Parts: sequence; structure tokens; C-alpha cells
Amino acid sequence: MNSVIIYTDGGCEGNPGPGGWGAVVRCGERVREISGGELATTNNRMELMAAIEALTALTERSEVCLFTDSQYVKNGITQWISGWKRKGWITSTKEPVKNVDLWKLLDAVVAQHRVTWKWVKGHAGNADNERCDGLARREIAKLKQQHSKIDRQAALVALKHPLATETHPQQLALELM
Repeated sequence: MNSVIIYTDGGCEGNPGPGGWGAVVRCGERVREISGGELATTNNRMELMAAIEALTALTERSEVCLFTDSQYVKNGITQWISGWKRKGWITSTKEPVKNVDLWKLLDAVVAQHRVTWKWVKGHAGNADNERCDGLARREIAKLKQQHSKIDRQAALVALKHPLATETHPQQLALELM
């Protein structure tokens, strides 16, 4: 079984706003960097996507030590998820679990590996964590360069009001500005 070290990070410019995620995947001497983003998302969704995509990138069952600077991700996957599943994806406060789509994906991909979760303080000089942050920021910058302010606003409207995508989100964005 491969032994893999993964660092992940996600972020948003505005929350919600354009977001990016990045991961550094180390297997022996091999190092792979992956990243991506979404035009309208939240910081927590990008943190989750970083872990999901990094684990999905592994081509065989592996023993993974995954470092995240997100207590939300670490605590969610190591402490809260079993209760959420037992209660039908409802929190202890009787509310639906936020980002349930991504939690289900993360749960499924984690089941394919042996993962140990570690928390690392963000922006504290850890080289791989800082690299992930840079990858996420690069994705945000690309999105902002590729999409106009109106497009970004329309994406935010669609995120906040999913039914708006069935009408004209750009018109709704203009009306909200």
C-alpha cells in the first residue's frame, strides 16, 4: 500500500464569492500539485473540495496522512459525520447538514483509503500549506480574470437563489446591483 502525504487548502474572496482550492500530494519522491475553483462558492466548500480532489487523484488504495488547516473539515470527517449519517444528515441542532453533497463525496472517497487527519495552523510558515494557499489564490485570480463582474454577480445570485438559474441570472444580478 502506498504511503501518501497530502496537504490541502481552500479559500474564497468574499464568502460566498469566487473560490479556489489547492493540494500538494506527496508519494515518496513524487510530488503532484492540483488545484481548481468555482465562480461562486464558500470557503468551507473549497476546503472540502481540496480534500475530495486530492484523495480522488490517488490511483490506488493508499495509507494517507492528510493535513488541513480547516477545523471544519477535520472535525467534520473525524467526529461529526457518523452522527450526521445516523440522524439522516441532520445536525445536533436539528438542522440539515450544510454542504451535505460534498460531505457524502468526501465520505465515499475516504472509504477507499486509510486516512489519518491532521490539523495544521494556516499561514504559519508550513511550506506545503502555504503552497496550497497559493494554488487556491491563483485559481481565484484566474476566475476573476476570466469572468466579468456581472458574470461573478450572476453566479452569486444563482448560488444564493438556485431557482434563479431557471430564469435569467444575469438580469437578476443587474437588478440586485
